[in-house]
Amino acid sequence: MQKISNVTVLGTGVLGSQIAFQAAWYGYAVTAFDLDESLLGAARERFTKLAAIYTADGVGGGGEGRGERVLAGIHYSHDLAEAVADADLVIEAVPETLSIKQQTYTDLAAVAPAKTIFATNSSTLLPSDLKESTGRPDRFLALHYANNVWRQNTAEVMGTTDTDPAVFDAVVAFTEGSGLVPIRLKKEKAGSVLNSMLVPLLNAAAGLLVGGFADAETIDKTWRIGTGAPVGPFQIFDIIGLTTPYNIAVASSDAGSQAFAAYLKENFIDAGKLGVATGEGFYRY
Repeated sequence: MQKISNVTVLGTGVLGSQIAFQAAWYGYAVTAFDLDESLLGAARERFTKLAAIYTADGVGGGGEGRGERVLAGIHYSHDLAEAVADADLVIEAVPETLSIKQQTYTDLAAVAPAKTIFATNSSTLLPSDLKESTGRPDRFLALHYANNVWRQNTAEVMGTTDTDPAVFDAVVAFTEGSGLVPIRLKKEKAGSVLNSMLVPLLNAAAGLLVGGFADAETIDKTWRIGTGAPVGPFQIFDIIGLTTPYNIAVASSDAGSQAFAAYLKENFIDAGKLGVATGEGFYRY
């Protein structure tokens, strides 16, 4: 079984940064890739905040100076060939748009070493939607993380019919080595396990809001009181970041999803209110 030591994460948004930092915290050599220096600068700020959170929460035992050592060890690049030159595993966390992801894999396949395993963090697309773009379908699968990964530390591993079982096992071993609980899927399922349950909740909440039945605060309060859940669906939207649900809604042919996309664009996206990461979404932070 291939040993994974060097990990490159493509995309340093909210979840991409968490994926990269989680691996770095547990001792993997991590390179964070994004398109330009401004995005990498934002990633550095996210990593600094994560170091403080991980230290305060005592993740993996914490330890004096661990945060500083982890931060110092993360590499940054906006040159794709450089970023993946020695990667054992590349985890893709680019926007949830099929065409963007397909182009990313086409570009990646042209420069990555033959040894490199590719993994998509897509929350809604099947790996089969992307495998032909990778140029190595036997070394490709889905690896989906939950938000706030250091606390909700699941890693859903889902291959295609082409995925080499040894590659699947190597990625499972990587997740265990980076403080995660691997969730092994036996076959492909859009949304994997977590989002197959979560997305219907979020869609129902969006329908109630756009349909004018109740406001976001009321919907969240109803869910929290009625189920004992710590947060409601619109709080979850804010944690995810509103760009991802907007991209998913825009890509859908469903009329309700299109209405929600228009609502998000008018009230949040155009105003730069993208959720927790920007300090305001459905709520202020």
